[in-house]
Amino acid sequence: MANTYKKNEPLTEKMQQEIQDSVEEKANASEDFVRKALSVGGLSSLSIVNNLPFILFIAFLGVIYIANRHYAENTVRKISSLSKEVKVMSWEFKTLKADLMLRSTQSEVLKLVDTVGLKELVVPPRKIVIKKETDK
Repeated sequence: MANTYKKNEPLTEKMQQEIQDSVEEKANASEDFVRKALSVGGLSSLSIVNNLPFILFIAFLGVIYIANRHYAENTVRKISSLSKEVKVMSWEFKTLKADLMLRSTQSEVLKLVDTVGLKELVVPPRKIVIKKETDK
């Protein structure tokens, strides 16, 4: 059996009448339900008591929905403030790193130790060699 499209055959008057009747029946049923629910006798205390667990369940779901929405909004606010704080700290880190790189150059170190009295060596360092005395 291959997949084929349903061929558009014209509807007979009988089929059209059946479809029209079912649509009218559904419309009447929904209209009757609305009238019954909104009428004075439709919402009796007995029907409310019978449906109280369902009403409480719907109210509980509403409270959970509202609480979840508040929690999500607070989380978004915290994330936003923390991301701003991370950016500021990143900029501060980069500034301090650049300042440290500048201060650790040889010329800057010479300027700082010159005030203490230390000077740069002109001659290269010498290696001190101690000869071991051998037992004779």
